[in-house]
Amino acid sequence: MEKTINFNKLLSNFNVQGEFIEGYRYGEGHINDTYLIKMREKEREIKYILQRINTRLFQDVDKLMSNIVLVTDFCKRSVIRRGGDPLRECLNVVLTRDNKSYYRDGDACYRIYIFIEGATTYQIVRNPQDFYESAVAFGNFANLLADFDASQLFEILPNFHNTKVRYANFLHALEENVCNRREQVQKEIDWVMAHQNLCGKIIDKIDSGEIPLRVTHNDTKLNNVMIDDKTGKGIAVIDLDTVMPGSLCYDFGDSIRFGCNPAAEDEPDLTKVNFRVDLFETYLKGYLSAIGNTITQAERENLPMGAILMTYECGMRFLTDYLEGDVYFRTHRPGQNLDRAHTQFKLVEDMLSVYDRLLELASGEICQK
Repeated sequence: MEKTINFNKLLSNFNVQGEFIEGYRYGEGHINDTYLIKMREKEREIKYILQRINTRLFQDVDKLMSNIVLVTDFCKRSVIRRGGDPLRECLNVVLTRDNKSYYRDGDACYRIYIFIEGATTYQIVRNPQDFYESAVAFGNFANLLADFDASQLFEILPNFHNTKVRYANFLHALEENVCNRREQVQKEIDWVMAHQNLCGKIIDKIDSGEIPLRVTHNDTKLNNVMIDDKTGKGIAVIDLDTVMPGSLCYDFGDSIRFGCNPAAEDEPDLTKVNFRVDLFETYLKGYLSAIGNTITQAERENLPMGAILMTYECGMRFLTDYLEGDVYFRTHRPGQNLDRAHTQFKLVEDMLSVYDRLLELASGEICQK
């Protein structure tokens, strides 16, 4: 049963302005409990976002919030230096009365952000322009943090995009075969093993220094971009729970993975699953226009591989979860994780078939600002 929140009492622990008017559930997030808080100061209404942090998933809240404060503070300084509006172009953490980034009430942990006015997040891509603007927002996020020392960040979810580790987990699930499903999916198992060479394509380049260690968002979907209500422009990136050190090829690749396929992630009819090169080019143009010259040539040349790798990794994780009994990804019907794996494998094959074209687009001048 959900714990009732005494908003007045809770807010008294934070440096918020005004008198409490109301608070209610807000947004469509599935990880943390999110509330919109309305305050009144004289004739002005002030809004905040209050979140009860999911401490089952994020067990070390100190490290979680350390990452978020480091990144948001750096972004804020970068926005100010560029002459932008830090209240609209980045998240702003509201500290507690004792200067902490979150407040602990028994087992519950709460944090507050300043509400970004005049902008909306969308759950689905309404048109190619939305996809383009999400690319601009994530490219700008990388640009703002280009000089940030990513080694300061904690790995909140260790080895999250270490595909070699993900492959080892897959092999372990295969060996354990706890649900006796291995024999049912031999074709899928063979496919993953046949593409094992993909696993080290990015992580090895990070380890060698060929690709720089960067701040990565790790959930680069449209619903984590604030779209300006008047201009339709992507103005800010939100939901920084998974910011960690990694490669921007991961963030770029995950956007491509979900955004360039017109079908549902669990579409059983694979004839409907197709990789859209035109949408890849749309996203690439937006991303490169915003990240500017802070991206290295090695990173540019590995953006297509990032897309392939993230899709391969995701499909492998779906198959691993199927072998383990559907214990990680939420399912609503039998075989859903297997259908999800199939769509990812189909997309990988599509991307590999046009890889030379993707590489030409990413490494050439066509997408220069």
